[in-house]
Amino acid sequence: MKFLDQAKVFVRSGNGGAGAVSFLREKFVEFGGPNGGNGGRGGDVIIKCVDGLNTLIDYRFQQHFKAATGTHGMGKDRHGAKGEDTILKVPVGTQVYEEDNETLIIDFTEVGQEVVLLSGGNGGFGNAHFKTSANQAPRRANPGLEGTEKWIWLRLKLIADAGLVGLPNAGKSTFLAAVSAAKPKIADYPFTTLHPNLGVVSIGERDFVLADIPGLIEGAHEGAGIGDRFLGHVERCAVLIHLIDGTQDDVKLAYTTIRHELEAYAEELADKPEILVLNKIDALDADAIKEKTKVLKKVSKAEVLTTSGVTGQGVDQVLYRVLAYMDAEKAEKAEIERRKAEPTWVP
Repeated sequence: MKFLDQAKVFVRSGNGGAGAVSFLREKFVEFGGPNGGNGGRGGDVIIKCVDGLNTLIDYRFQQHFKAATGTHGMGKDRHGAKGEDTILKVPVGTQVYEEDNETLIIDFTEVGQEVVLLSGGNGGFGNAHFKTSANQAPRRANPGLEGTEKWIWLRLKLIADAGLVGLPNAGKSTFLAAVSAAKPKIADYPFTTLHPNLGVVSIGERDFVLADIPGLIEGAHEGAGIGDRFLGHVERCAVLIHLIDGTQDDVKLAYTTIRHELEAYAEELADKPEILVLNKIDALDADAIKEKTKVLKKVSKAEVLTTSGVTGQGVDQVLYRVLAYMDAEKAEKAEIERRKAEPTWVP
């Protein structure tokens, strides 16, 4: 399945059905009177978050969605039926924006969430509605109101607990393949990953979702390389795993390049907890590992873990560190909710 995380679609709610002009004409009924029914309401445009989807590929080849028009009213006081709704199904993590791609309408974070994006037009009144003591034979009916329309953007941000970031060829796909059942493309050249990959990691009788984000390069926030469009997928992560290729000469530059791109993209992303990992230590001797670890500690002022995605050395240590950050974030959110639930004391 092709990965698609952004789509622009046109939506239009249904027109209301027109009211009817009709009079009762039956044998032996001298004064039948008006009996035109009302038109039905137009269909709504509904967006619903469903399970089983992980991409917006459904909106690649169809971008126009229109709800049905309400049924027109008929004689004998028969009212029209409501038009059929149009339901757009999206995966968890989808955000809906206005046409400017900046104004957020709704953020779907749970399966089952739904919102009526556009309501259908009201149906028109039939002539029976206008009957009064002064006007007992009205010959007018209202047309149904027109539906509303607009363009919207759908943007998917994957729901992952941890995200892998780093320069191209830092070993992110190898790391993901080593710790999960995911099978990302792995090769010895940069930019082998062209779209985010997800994997479920099992460690210590617990599971969490790990996202592999395509490699960033210097100037990604300005569109260089693949750009930073996929960084939105790690905005919801509790922690970032920053992989540094240990086989390159300047590990300091590799670290500062990624940090700069994270800060340029969003300050909130740069402030997320980070696990700094020197990767590919299977290709280094002990002195090289020690020297490069020392350089990274100095520039980051943080602990540096060492791993090898190929041999599995040090991988569990990183995964347990992820669980620790996840538990800390969960405890922090629980504390915030507890404080909100506490009654406020008024003197």
